[in-house]
Amino acid sequence: MQTVFSVGTDALAYGMVLFVISIGLSVTMGLMRVVNLAHGAFAMIGGYIASYAAQTLGLGYAVAILIAVVGTILIAIPVERFLYRRIYGAPELTQVLMTIGITFCVIGLANYVFGPTLKTIPLPELLRGPVDLGFRSIAAHKLFAIACGVVVAAALWFLIEKTAFGVKLRASVDNAAMAASLGVRTKIVYAVSFAVAVGLAAFGGIVGAELLPIEPYYALRYMVTFLVVVSVGGAGSIPGALLACLVLGGIDTTGRYLLPEYGEFFFYLAVIAIVCIFPRGLLGRKK
Repeated sequence: MQTVFSVGTDALAYGMVLFVISIGLSVTMGLMRVVNLAHGAFAMIGGYIASYAAQTLGLGYAVAILIAVVGTILIAIPVERFLYRRIYGAPELTQVLMTIGITFCVIGLANYVFGPTLKTIPLPELLRGPVDLGFRSIAAHKLFAIACGVVVAAALWFLIEKTAFGVKLRASVDNAAMAASLGVRTKIVYAVSFAVAVGLAAFGGIVGAELLPIEPYYALRYMVTFLVVVSVGGAGSIPGALLACLVLGGIDTTGRYLLPEYGEFFFYLAVIAIVCIFPRGLLGRKK
């Protein structure tokens, strides 16, 4: 029973970390129509900044998270302005080539500036020990990751579905020219959406550093994983991304517990099966 509970909590924590990081990619691909293969690079940048703030500057965990998220967004703003804005509406191949180039540039800079070693983000005392739930205990950090996933899912769904900004974003995606003629400043809408996606990537990279360690090849190592989440869940669907992360996180974690020698075999087997049955993703938007 203890093993089942451990597998379940590990799968839930892993799934929520994937969700927090990947949901920004789902937004850019599904709503902004941008194939952003550099999404993982921004998660890595957030992790590096948080590690530097905590390890070198001696700042607290919460302050390091705030500095890292804001810092990553500030780095992303000129990148969006001078690079990404040129590929909005461009063919997918152009977007792939541009963003994969950005990924390799970030990897090279990370290797040069920080070296090839893993970077840690020290957890505060509150997140180091177990939390007693009465019937079982769970690692505090895993519980924190799960809570972050729930909060991010609710907040992002509310932002896109229930606010004026969400209406402007959906209008800009459906018909940018018509939205602009009605007074929607589409460039600002895209810039803010991109900043939100990047900020979530950075936040997820920090929260999930215990499960997905920060190192120079992070952006390349987990690129396929993040893309898989979007494909399986359905680009642009927040509930779909959440469901995909929970399903794939559960399958991957269970497979690693029971048959560790098979590695990620069951993860990708599940991906193939789901994509064959649901070509648009589990809860993908109809075109």
